[in-house]
Amino acid sequence: MSKTTKKDIANLHKMKLNELQAKFAEVTGETSRSPNKTFLIRRISVALQTADAGAKAEKAPEAAAPGAETEATAQPEPAAAGGKLTRLEVPELQARYLEVVGRPTGSTNKAYMIWKIREAKKGRIPVGPRKNARREGVTFKVLPLRMETEVVDKLDEAWRTRGIKNRMEFFRGALGHYLKHLGADDVATLFADAAAA
Repeated sequence: MSKTTKKDIANLHKMKLNELQAKFAEVTGETSRSPNKTFLIRRISVALQTADAGAKAEKAPEAAAPGAETEATAQPEPAAAGGKLTRLEVPELQARYLEVVGRPTGSTNKAYMIWKIREAKKGRIPVGPRKNARREGVTFKVLPLRMETEVVDKLDEAWRTRGIKNRMEFFRGALGHYLKHLGADDVATLFADAAAA
C-alpha cells in the first residue's frame, strides 16, 4: 500500500460524519446515510486500498514467471463481455458494473469498479438493487445506544459465537425475549415478526 493511501486512510479517523459520507460517495460512487463511522471508514479504506492495488497492477511490468500465462497466451474475456476490464474507459466500466453488479454506480474510480465487478462475478458480494429499509407506509426511527467499546466487543463476541447473523438480529431477539419475560407477549411478537421479515 502506498504512503499516500496510508495517509488518506489515517485521515479518515479525523473526519466528521458528513465528511465521511461525502468521501464514501466519492470513492464508491454510492451514497450512504449511515451514522456508523466505523462502517464508513472500513468501506472507504477497502475502496482506497483496492484503487491503490489496481493502480500498481496497471503500472507493473508485464513480465511473467516461467510457466505462467502471459497476456498473449491467457484466455481473453469473451467478446460479448466487452474485452479486458482494465482497458475499458470509465463510462464502459460503469455500464459493465450495472450489467454485472445489478445496480448503477456514480464512481469514476476504475480500480474500484473493476474490483467490484470481479468480486460480483465470483459471487463474493451481493448483486442486484440494494434492499431499502424504507417500506411503503412504514416509517422508521433510529434508536441511540451508547456503550463502552470494551462492552460492545464482548457483546459482539457473544452473539457471533452463538451463530447469530448480525448485531441487529441479536438486539431484536434480545428485546423480544425480554418483553416476553415481562409478559408483553403482543409486543414481543412484533420483534419475532420483524426478525423473520
